[in-house]
Amino acid sequence: MWKKINRYFSDLSPAQLIFTFYLLAVSVSVALLSLPFAMKEGVEVSFIDTLFTAASAISVTGLSVISIKDTYSEAGIFILIFVLQVGGIGIMTMGTFIYLIFRRKIGLRERRLIMVDQNQTQLSGLVNLLKQILIIFIAIEFFGSVVLGLYFIPFYDTWQEAFIHGIFAAVSATTNAGFDITGSSLIPFANDYFVQFITIILIILGAIGFPVLVEIKDFLLNKKGRYRFSLFSKLTTATFLSLVVFGTFMILLLEFNHFFEGKSWHESFFYSLFQSVTTRSAGLATVDVNEFTEPTLLFLSSMMFIGASPSSVGGGIRTTTFAINILFLFNFARGNKSIKIFKREIHEVDIRKSLIVTIFAFFTCFASVFILSISENFTVMEILFEVASAFGTCGLSTGITPDLSNFGKILIMLLMFIGRVGILNFIFIIGKKGKDVNYHYPKERLIIG
Repeated sequence: MWKKINRYFSDLSPAQLIFTFYLLAVSVSVALLSLPFAMKEGVEVSFIDTLFTAASAISVTGLSVISIKDTYSEAGIFILIFVLQVGGIGIMTMGTFIYLIFRRKIGLRERRLIMVDQNQTQLSGLVNLLKQILIIFIAIEFFGSVVLGLYFIPFYDTWQEAFIHGIFAAVSATTNAGFDITGSSLIPFANDYFVQFITIILIILGAIGFPVLVEIKDFLLNKKGRYRFSLFSKLTTATFLSLVVFGTFMILLLEFNHFFEGKSWHESFFYSLFQSVTTRSAGLATVDVNEFTEPTLLFLSSMMFIGASPSSVGGGIRTTTFAINILFLFNFARGNKSIKIFKREIHEVDIRKSLIVTIFAFFTCFASVFILSISENFTVMEILFEVASAFGTCGLSTGITPDLSNFGKILIMLLMFIGRVGILNFIFIIGKKGKDVNYHYPKERLIIG
């Protein structure tokens, strides 16, 4: 039996293995969240709702069909924190950590899986990268937990309760999970700019990309003089921050005469800034998004579709994909045959990948909206927002998630998984390895446009 199982796993591609491991992680999470002591007394949750919660936690999305606050006990909250950790840092990072604890050798196959899980292009230095990711990630969460835990003490009856809320808020923000145990996200802290500022920092550190964090760490500890950041770090950071600034400006503009009417400049600014940052992939909110107008919801949907940076806790098409698409259009319009940025030239393979990811993502989301508009009794805008949130592993919602049919919940779960593992990995999961051919047909030009 074990030989058959081993042979089955040996025949799978790295992308298929990663997807299988994520499915196994969801299965284990369902079992843990279904334990009697994980739920409050008298609370019962259906299998499909527990499965949805587990899938949302592993994919660090945050969409929920139940109230986390009213469903899970303290033990259940800590189980959910553990599941968010696994989903946030990645299956292979957690697996490598366990391997290192038991002093197991990390072979070529494991390194290939790490490369796929972390969106890397080369095998060298992967184990060291994962060690640094783990240390940096835990350090960020520890900092956030301590700061928020201490700050929450006056708000709760005991310091233990304050620190439980602080730990959960820090983990949820850093992993960009979007879950909350307040029952109303960060709306109670809509006028508390300190909590918002700390949360914004944690969200950005989680979503900007693990390689960027490692390079920032190396830069801060560098004692050899000048440090050169990689093209990836420069492009993804510039794009990420540009999207945050642009998103803040657009929300301010779109809601100036609507939700922000009568509010002070600092209230409007922080509402806009927080919602702009959270659309990168976080899902936490300081306002009920139903308060916004449809143009704003449409804009937020497009921001969630872009998502976070590659090799981070977030989903979507990713910031570098969006940046390369924009650069490609700009250079094509100017007649340039290559893309040059930061004194570097982007590889043609990466340009093709960006276009493939965007096209596949667009048709996946379009098909999902079309199907759900038939199966569910909601407006197209509500469905579009939900689909963009699931694909971007964001977790913002207009409130329709609990009322989805079982079919709708399954489709949203699939979108969350696609957003978490990435479009390219998903294509490699469903596709077959191509065969090289030693012949070509005559080429012929087509009329385009």
